Amino acid sequence: MSTVDLTPALTSPRALAATRERISLVTEAARRAGSYLAGAAHRPVAPGPDAVAALDVFRRPLQDGRIDAREVLAELDAFGSPATVAQAQGRFFGFVNGGVDNAAAAAAVLAGQWDQNPSLPVGSPVASVLDEVAAGWVVDLLGLPHDATATFTPGATLANLTGILVARDALLARAGWDVHERGLFGAPPIRVVTGEEAHVSILKALRLAGLGVGRVETVPTDARGAVRVEAFPDDTDALTLVILQAGNVNTGASDDFAGIIPRVHDAGGWVHVDGAFGLWAAASPALREQVAGVELADSWGTDAHKQLNVPYDSGVAIVRERADLERATAMQAAYVASGDARPLMQLGLQMSQRARGIETWAMLAANGRDGVAELIDRTCAHARRFAERLEAAGAEILAPVALNQVLVAFGDAATTDAVIDAVQRDGTMWAGASTWKGRRAMRISVSDQATTRDDVDVSAAAIVACWAAVRD
Repeated sequence: MSTVDLTPALTSPRALAATRERISLVTEAARRAGSYLAGAAHRPVAPGPDAVAALDVFRRPLQDGRIDAREVLAELDAFGSPATVAQAQGRFFGFVNGGVDNAAAAAAVLAGQWDQNPSLPVGSPVASVLDEVAAGWVVDLLGLPHDATATFTPGATLANLTGILVARDALLARAGWDVHERGLFGAPPIRVVTGEEAHVSILKALRLAGLGVGRVETVPTDARGAVRVEAFPDDTDALTLVILQAGNVNTGASDDFAGIIPRVHDAGGWVHVDGAFGLWAAASPALREQVAGVELADSWGTDAHKQLNVPYDSGVAIVRERADLERATAMQAAYVASGDARPLMQLGLQMSQRARGIETWAMLAANGRDGVAELIDRTCAHARRFAERLEAAGAEILAPVALNQVLVAFGDAATTDAVIDAVQRDGTMWAGASTWKGRRAMRISVSDQATTRDDVDVSAAAIVACWAAVRD
């Protein structure tokens, strides 16, 4: 404890007034957030055109003088709240967006006021410990090697980018090329192989890593969207990066990890798994067989904001060997020298960073292993119920429901698009469009912990009603 008398600094009129003002504003923000939550479930999922048009109030030149913070908060609530998409109320089924677990949401409020930067443990002992514990719990839940290193990122795209950068540098290091010293100019070429259904974020990450999207070799996939093992190349080598998928973004299907990864390793290559949402099947005893063998890979990318229902900005990059991760991400400077066991700025792409691990820790601490499995099982059961309801009404389910994704068509492309448009305008629920094997489809992603069987039934009925209106 400090021996300095802090009384003058803490009790000055200015300090007391600033503290009272902040407490008052945070309390008012919490009250407004509570009012928003109370009303969000009773409004259309997507905002109406009037609410969107009213956002023009924010498009103004920045004024010269100050505006009272209460006025700013009131304006944000008055015009911003009605223009949100109610995607955490149980009936938003777009983009594999999870909702928000109660414990994680509450932790985010508290952590926001903590305002911690855990880039080095000295900057926030509590955030560093919670990050370490949460990262270890994630590795354990997913059944990955116990000594693998997990680090939180802004999202799954950055988690995959981290894994790809680690793979790039490790493969080249094995070939005697130091990327840190020599860059990529003149480096031995890395062969990249992935399935034809690879998510677009993987292509973005490969471009950012300097590996060139035009050079990627794609392997045909089966009717579920999984890589066809018999079509996988037999001539991979020690400079090959293979990217597999846990959870196809359209069907939820996963690649045959046990059938492919040993072959790549026998040749000396590296396997990264994009498991943005599908990797969480490993946390469910009932579903983990779908990702059997995924633990054999060298790196993995996933996202806690999807199936785990942690707030956004909660991706997770996981690497089997910590030395490989540090080769690609560590940096040194006198003012950030650290002998700590887990300096986060040495384990990821950022230096200063939000204390992302806190919300994941809170969700896992509140739900435990059984609660996480129940959440994943429940959302997947809801997806199957969606498919059953829509198929019974005459719609066509384009692929078997593997996890939480449903692909449905309502006839030809024009009719399917018209139904999607009608559903989005109706407001009972929200689902987006996709294209699967040349067919236009509605894609329903059940990822929100708030979704109930009643939400599924009401939403399916709304879809069927919109389809009838389109046909009429």
